[in-house]
Amino acid sequence: MKNNTYDAWTLPQFEQQMWDLAVFGMNTVQVIAPISDDDRTSPLFHAPPLDVVVGLSALSQKYGLRYDLYYPEMAKDYTDPKQVDAELKQFEGLVRRLPLVDSLHVPGGDPGHTAPEVLFPLLAKESTILHRYHPQATIWVSAQGFTAERFQHFYDLVAQRPSWLNGVFFGPQSREGLPEERAKIPADLPVEFYPDIAHTMHAQFPVPEWDPIFALTEGREPICPRPEAFTTTYRRYAADNSGFMLYSEGVNDDVNKIVWAALGWNRNTSPSTTLQEYARYFLGAGERSQAYADAIAGLEQNWSTQILATASTIQNTHQQFANLPEPRIADWRWHSLLYRDAYDRYLQIKRDRELSSEQAALRALAAPGTAQQRMQAATQALQHTHPGSEETEIHSHLEALAGKLFHEVGLQLSIPRYGASNWERGANLDRIDTPLNDRTWLTSEMHSVSALPDEAAKQARLQRIAHWQTPAPGGYYDDLGDPANEPHLVRGVPWTQDPEMYRTAINGIADRTLENGWRLSWLSYAETLYETPLSLRYTGLNPDAAYTVRITYAGENYALPMEVLANGTVVRPLNLRKANPQEVEFALPPSITKSGTLTLQWQRQPGAGGSGRGGQVAEVWLSPGMVEPPQQR
Repeated sequence: MKNNTYDAWTLPQFEQQMWDLAVFGMNTVQVIAPISDDDRTSPLFHAPPLDVVVGLSALSQKYGLRYDLYYPEMAKDYTDPKQVDAELKQFEGLVRRLPLVDSLHVPGGDPGHTAPEVLFPLLAKESTILHRYHPQATIWVSAQGFTAERFQHFYDLVAQRPSWLNGVFFGPQSREGLPEERAKIPADLPVEFYPDIAHTMHAQFPVPEWDPIFALTEGREPICPRPEAFTTTYRRYAADNSGFMLYSEGVNDDVNKIVWAALGWNRNTSPSTTLQEYARYFLGAGERSQAYADAIAGLEQNWSTQILATASTIQNTHQQFANLPEPRIADWRWHSLLYRDAYDRYLQIKRDRELSSEQAALRALAAPGTAQQRMQAATQALQHTHPGSEETEIHSHLEALAGKLFHEVGLQLSIPRYGASNWERGANLDRIDTPLNDRTWLTSEMHSVSALPDEAAKQARLQRIAHWQTPAPGGYYDDLGDPANEPHLVRGVPWTQDPEMYRTAINGIADRTLENGWRLSWLSYAETLYETPLSLRYTGLNPDAAYTVRITYAGENYALPMEVLANGTVVRPLNLRKANPQEVEFALPPSITKSGTLTLQWQRQPGAGGSGRGGQVAEVWLSPGMVEPPQQR
């Protein structure tokens, strides 16, 4: 059910997708088993899931495509013989129904949670069953989600070369990168790449330095052509794998599938060439294929910098689409591109308007006058802003396109209208009306100010609200998660060298909206993966000042304990966030900043498994005070 499209498809629609991918060179169809971490059914299903899984196997056989079964081991405890017996019966019941199985892929995690020393004996038993019905089928396993200890056990077991193991696949939630994993696996054992091409954040390949407004609204699974990024990714890891199996949730990544297919045949294929072929074949663009290709490329460029700082990029892309005639084949592919283009432009207009009203409100709160006068003027500034004609027209256009896309291809851009499973799964139509400024937080804060006992307290509180992001004289402020406002963040290795961002700082956003009463500076955060520290670097500090650090910890609802180091010295021991958000303030020993430089670092306990995420920091202030001068002797 969680897929943004596939749960709404009939077998003929799957068949069409298989044709389309085969034309561009794909030779394998991978299908998730009916039993995984997903719901057993969906209101949009046209048939029982087992019938579709079997039907896809039959279609693969019909067209000479390879059929792969992705089979997570979902029982609670495989050291229990009864659970093992039940699993084996369930597995046999599935594989004997399938006309064709060329390979079996079993993840260590995502989903699943079985230790490798338990998983491998189970797979040995399943291999016997599989080969009873599909003698030539190969078996592949991954180390996804494993802790450092389990990862080492995995390597040790792979080195023993069990007879049933044909290869290893590398997917999301792996503690070590593909080159590192490839180097630790026997050289004659093939490694397949399992790249996530569907997601933009909280993912294997996050969009680098993504504007938090895009993240807040378009979300984790939007229509996301990324031809340049995935060309870079493919070439970065091409030498480390023997092939790839793309991880997709529907059609939001349609362009990306074709980019990977073209590179699979020739890694030197340029993104522009692939986009032209895409436009000719799927849109019927003919001689104008370059113009359509340029417009599609523009959608990726829209996300390359900030939504307001690069107004010309989004406006230029929007104009490119406006200048294109409707293609000869104006089906769901064309309408999905129009939807993304319209969404980007809509956000730009709306954010500009709502940010202007927020800034006017902050000026009012900082202006002379009584507290009541200042709050009344700020409230008026927040309320007296209304969409213009272009914003209103695009809003209606997005709603119309979303309806077309659901009826044409089953793309679920809304939960109540089209049955999407949740917002993370592409339902970004549901966020076009969400606030893009801090008006809910400001209104709540002003309500709290009204309850204070005296005018002096009210005035002081209003000053703090109005100047929230303004550091003290000689101090510094970083709004982590906003690429335009985190000057001291150490980004680490450039993402082009590290597309999975194992050693690169990641900008993210919490699974909330500004209607919840958070500031945008709390929703957005920076984080790093596994043992890579999150670092801020300061230079030019006053060697005679004593500095205070104030931190806002905020982000998603899960967190991991972190310690804070200043120039290598632990200044805050391992501690788990007590609230979300949580503000912490502490003084640094003057000796630490005596050199005039400071590196603040957040580190987590080593060895964690899973996604490696959870160390999230939203805001940091570094503020100076003066040290008492030494006594004269």
